Amino acid sequence: MAAIWAGIDAGKTHHHCVVIDESGRRLLSRRVANDEPELLELLTDVLALGDEVTWGIDLADGGAALAIAILLNHDQPVHYISGRAIHRASESYRGEGKTDAKDAAVIADQVRIRRDLHPLRASDETVIDLKILTGRRMDLVADRTRTVNRLRAQLTGIFPGLERALDLTNKGPLTLLTGYQTPAAIRRLGAKRLETWLRNRKVLRADQLAQAAVEAAERQHTSLPGEKLTAQMVHTLAKEVLALNEQVAELDKLIEARFRDHQHFDVITSMPGLGIILGAEFLAATGGDMSVFGTPDRLAGFGGVAPVPRDSGKISGNLRRPQRYNRRLQRVLYTSALFSIRRSEESRRFYDRKRAEGKRHTQAVLALARRRVNVLWALLRDGRCYELTPPTALAA
Repeated sequence: MAAIWAGIDAGKTHHHCVVIDESGRRLLSRRVANDEPELLELLTDVLALGDEVTWGIDLADGGAALAIAILLNHDQPVHYISGRAIHRASESYRGEGKTDAKDAAVIADQVRIRRDLHPLRASDETVIDLKILTGRRMDLVADRTRTVNRLRAQLTGIFPGLERALDLTNKGPLTLLTGYQTPAAIRRLGAKRLETWLRNRKVLRADQLAQAAVEAAERQHTSLPGEKLTAQMVHTLAKEVLALNEQVAELDKLIEARFRDHQHFDVITSMPGLGIILGAEFLAATGGDMSVFGTPDRLAGFGGVAPVPRDSGKISGNLRRPQRYNRRLQRVLYTSALFSIRRSEESRRFYDRKRAEGKRHTQAVLALARRRVNVLWALLRDGRCYELTPPTALAA
């Protein structure tokens, strides 16, 4: 028996597995339930078909988590291939139909012929916890953004002056809207009593907030249609935003506590612009094991901050932004580079130089992010924290 390749088209309740040999001939095609006994039976049957099995799968978590864990626990090499890559590769295979069996066969054949697929490895518990926590935080932040936008729209419908005067991302204005939403109600209360009401609820700069609200109320004496019901909606939405803020704050504490347990905490957070949350998201997106990528160039490509050539015929040197990359990691790299411009003189000089060369703001920030990938890679490789002057330069 020789080497064989197994492709798994993963699903929520069932998977389909196809096994091929070196000539591409199918040795096995089976639909299995997403349960441990059936997956273990499949593993046994596949191992009986060849001496060396290489597995491919189109999901890296979610419904495929159990299958991946079983394979890794049995020391099986598993490679990830994206759904987009499978869809594109399917066009070069015979037939226009799409079935789970065909997709599994394409996965197996792609694993057989390609050498650039991402190998899956068992992550440590800290990285897994950070992936769960940061994923939940992203959901809450998205919910908060949507709720704030709804709140702005509702408040604009009855009291546009107050909507312009308030920053609805802060606790103080939100607290104000849980009590008073209309111009008439704020005018009746007055600045002094409103200030006292806000101070009793521990709102910072209550005097300035009360004065701004009363001034907005004095400029509007017209009651708009649906004001009473809309005011109730504003009250409810403001309370929802405050509750979401509390949930995000609690998650931030959990993320920081878990992130501090990781061996690379000090290294990652030493980089200017990479704080607790962005550093934790970097670990969640990459797994923390840089050897998986092999080189900083591959990490930069995975994170979408390395331009790719688009040459054709006589046109050469044409670069464009990549289309296949990890959106989550790109956001981390881009945002941290943006923050570093304000916090690091070295980053500011690099950004200013790129702008002087004629690059737009986004291009200059992406160029800075690409350069920072090399620095972060070297720090993680050497296990040392960021220093403005590297040790080698000091020795010279």
